[in-house]
Amino acid sequence: MLIKGDKLSQTGKCMRNETAGRLGRFVETAVGGERVKAFVPPPLPPNPPLEITGLLTRLSAAERALGRLDGVSILLPNKELFLYMYVRKEAVLSSQIEGTQSTLSDLLRFETEAISGEPVDDIREVSNYVDAMMFGLERMRQLPLSLRLIREMHQRLLDSGRGGRRSPGEFRTSQNWIGGTRPGNAMFVPPPANEVMTCLGDWERFIHEETPSIPPLIKAGLIHVQFETIHPFLDGNGRLGRLLITLFLCATGVLQQPLLYLSLYFKSRRPDYYRLLQEVREYGTWEAWLEFFLDGVAETADQAFETANRIARLFHDDRERIVRESERTGSVLQIHEIMRTSPYLTAASAAKRSGLTVPTVNAALDQLQRLGVVEEATGRRRGRVFVYRAYMDILSDGAGTNATRS
Repeated sequence: MLIKGDKLSQTGKCMRNETAGRLGRFVETAVGGERVKAFVPPPLPPNPPLEITGLLTRLSAAERALGRLDGVSILLPNKELFLYMYVRKEAVLSSQIEGTQSTLSDLLRFETEAISGEPVDDIREVSNYVDAMMFGLERMRQLPLSLRLIREMHQRLLDSGRGGRRSPGEFRTSQNWIGGTRPGNAMFVPPPANEVMTCLGDWERFIHEETPSIPPLIKAGLIHVQFETIHPFLDGNGRLGRLLITLFLCATGVLQQPLLYLSLYFKSRRPDYYRLLQEVREYGTWEAWLEFFLDGVAETADQAFETANRIARLFHDDRERIVRESERTGSVLQIHEIMRTSPYLTAASAAKRSGLTVPTVNAALDQLQRLGVVEEATGRRRGRVFVYRAYMDILSDGAGTNATRS
């Protein structure tokens, strides 16, 4: 049930009066021997309509920042590379919000099979997120953003690990709740199971409705909150709900490349994020949420643009240093190229990917280490793992940097 004090403040009463048409309804339901009031949101768009005028300055700033980010391919010799790494950073951040302890270093070392002994469930969850994200982006070439698509993505998201028993790919048929140790002390109880498909049907219709008075960025913010409020799966709602923002912006053409991910913004402002979601449900204050959301889009897009700049400068400077100072320029450049997509690398995997002999690869890695481009991460003589440290420092900003785990 929704959290309320003994008495609503005068401000709260005013907010309710002004937005009464936007409020949902409560349905009493039995969960685990308790009777609780589950919340059923009204269909979108909000009624009374949004006051867009007060959002225009923020909307303009967010659109400008997205425009710069979408042109990031001009800066990078390989925009697919930036996407490859940025998707993985988002997967780590989104999973950290849900409580996993894995870092970007953990994921990348797991993917290149550089080390063993990681906490398997944590890293598998993050790896599943990468898989679900890339699947969804590819699947949208044949299928619109729809209930079918999100079910297919959810199947991949919970394919194995701790979520494997939480009905992957299936909308829930039982009651769930958010926060608290049981439904009776929960922060929020989403719609009962028999209301879920009706809510989702309304949600899907809104996605595909022509809404000329609602700009796509604002519509993305509405869609995200409604999905989180419906909470249609037993697990994975938060991760999928955050991913839907980017999928919708790609589907509507606002983004040409899926480079906007808001998990770091939400993670760093978690109390505000949850408070604003709750106030939408409790008071119908969509505009306050949208101010927060648009600020996040602008800030995140600017950060991603700066990250792309830093990566481009790093690659250029290191390549120049290799050409200028290396004794084995051809093979060293080849290994440097591989480390752009595999910042953690062993000689065996580098030899397999490059076609060079292991002795040649080892010599190239030693050259890169001497030039200060890479570091050896294990301290061992055999099975050495090399890390492109400066690159990892840029990528890991805000996503955790632990290089090893016991």
